[in-house]
Amino acid sequence: MGTDLHELLRSLRVWDVELPSFDPATAPADPLTLFTEWFAEAVAAGQTEPHTMSLATADTDGTPDVRTVMLHGADAQGWAFATHAGSRKGRQLAVRPYAALGFYWPVQGRQVRVRGPVTAAPSAEGQADLHARSTGALAAALTGRQSEVLGSPEELARASEEAWERAQREPDAPVPSWTLYRLHPQEVEFFQGDARRRHVRLVYRREREGWARQLLWP
Repeated sequence: MGTDLHELLRSLRVWDVELPSFDPATAPADPLTLFTEWFAEAVAAGQTEPHTMSLATADTDGTPDVRTVMLHGADAQGWAFATHAGSRKGRQLAVRPYAALGFYWPVQGRQVRVRGPVTAAPSAEGQADLHARSTGALAAALTGRQSEVLGSPEELARASEEAWERAQREPDAPVPSWTLYRLHPQEVEFFQGDARRRHVRLVYRREREGWARQLLWP
């Protein structure tokens, strides 16, 4: 007997844990400080892979696309992630250099949304970021051909094996297509879930003189 998806969905519950409180009146003046605090708290609370995030882009006709990627850093220059310039997201960013990020940390009922223009860092920064990571990360980058049509699993296995061997042999092997991108936030929203559905939504919007803050209805 097949699975009844709708029945399964109705059986699920969210935030079956004690959620932290969030008083927006105590929030810092800039979103990066609050993001860093919430990220550290998610790590301390045992959130699995808190550095994963949804990355939304759009293609030439405005059709949206989304996938899960890793956060490579967040500082005054922006929220950073990396990929091949020739990948689908790389090509989309080349023609529409804007994106949105979404973090979800269910262990605390928290979300963070970030959106704004995206720029590519100088090649040297992208290569340094790649070579500071694991052998597996370098091997995956060396395998390349991201988003291209794959003929068979065996083809991938061969290319991956060769890439692993090279990554172990040449830990500084260059990957010219590997690109570090930075999203420069124009808007950052923090969402704190509440068991009674009195969720707190605090949004920061960039203005000429700094950041403006507003509360949103949940």
